[in-house]
Amino acid sequence: MIKDFWINLPVENIDQSIEFYRNLGFTINKSHGQSDQAQLIIGDQQANVMLFHEAAFKNFTSHEIVDTKQATEVLLSISAESREEVDELANKAVKAGGKIFGEPAEHQGWMYGCGFTDLDGHRWNVLYMDMSKMANA
Repeated sequence: MIKDFWINLPVENIDQSIEFYRNLGFTINKSHGQSDQAQLIIGDQQANVMLFHEAAFKNFTSHEIVDTKQATEVLLSISAESREEVDELANKAVKAGGKIFGEPAEHQGWMYGCGFTDLDGHRWNVLYMDMSKMANA
């Protein structure tokens, strides 16, 4: 039986990435980290995101790393509790050194979200979903 789910991301600088995600309010599990990796725990479901230094990630996967300036390898989505929280996370991402690729906006009449990249160009989507409006959309 599957117990946990882990997302693994390559990063150029572990310390800077830890600081970026800490500024967004993510939980950092220091007891699991080493010099070439760090663990983020996200949300009520405690999703695990491991950050690996690029060299360690490349060794682990035996594969080239996607150039995030040229391509998207994955879109990581996280939920927000309100439209205001979406806006707040977008602002925090920019202040921490990330970039917005999708300005906060309403989608399909029941979702409000934005998209940002982290320091290494990984794309994150933040969504507030008003399920009471979903049936009307």
